[in-house]
Amino acid sequence: MDAAQQEATARARELQRNWYGEPLGALFRKLIDDLGLNQARLAGVLGLSAPMLSQLMSGQRAKIGNPAVVQRVQLLQDLAGQVADGSVSAAEATERMDEIKKSQGGSVLSNTTQSTNSSGAPTVKRVVREIQSLLRSVAAAGDIIEAADTLAPTHPELAEFLRVYGAGRTSDAVAHYQSHQS
Repeated sequence: MDAAQQEATARARELQRNWYGEPLGALFRKLIDDLGLNQARLAGVLGLSAPMLSQLMSGQRAKIGNPAVVQRVQLLQDLAGQVADGSVSAAEATERMDEIKKSQGGSVLSNTTQSTNSSGAPTVKRVVREIQSLLRSVAAAGDIIEAADTLAPTHPELAEFLRVYGAGRTSDAVAHYQSHQS
């Protein structure tokens, strides 16, 4: 790899860090490890070709172009967390991955089976992650912060919303969401 390719790869990984919180190679490797997948299975669940997944992981390509794929990544991240904390078994995880694979993305705030709790209501974390996904599919974190800075003098509450959901941690966004419910 020559210097120009190395620079392009480094730039792509930095963009991925801004857009997705970390380079996609690291994010996808965690999903592969946590869910016991191989790259081909992960690509299939996400709805990507194996070469596209490889390009995203290696930094040859920076952005996931399809918002439904971004949503599936977030669903898999949630599932990996549930497997890690023991609330979902390996067998249930396999079944859920098949559901995730079939999900079309559709309305970002859709009330699907994997986004509901036992009462049938969307979980707070799911709603927050979907808001984050929508914002991050529209603009990079740096652009969202810049927009928030522009809005802050005249619309501080809207600026805070953009910062928290567009560039912040999910835990902070959940706290923000809960503090603004009646």
